Amino acid sequence: MKQRVRGTVTSDKADNTISVVTERLVKHPRYGKYVRRTSTFKVHDAHNEATSGDVVEIEQTRPLSKTKCWRLVRILKRAAAGVTVPSEEPSAEAGAAQ
Repeated sequence: MKQRVRGTVTSDKADNTISVVTERLVKHPRYGKYVRRTSTFKVHDAHNEATSGDVVEIEQTRPLSKTKCWRLVRILKRAAAGVTVPSEEPSAEAGAAQ
């Protein structure tokens, strides 16, 4: 059986390829605390269906290129349309209110 994991799409800029980040908890060998570890995979998306922010299920497959050996199985949850990432700089309105 091929390995399947769930992750979040971080980039969909390349043609037929998306970048997916998966997160897992690993127990620290000495201290016993659980630590978050992330892995980034290049995933084959034949129909360019997935967009940034989507939660997807991917499956391991034969090597398709130098770095790509996963394929998109299905999109579990679509990203909300029109969601913008807040900027790091404070807005001019916030500065005027002070």
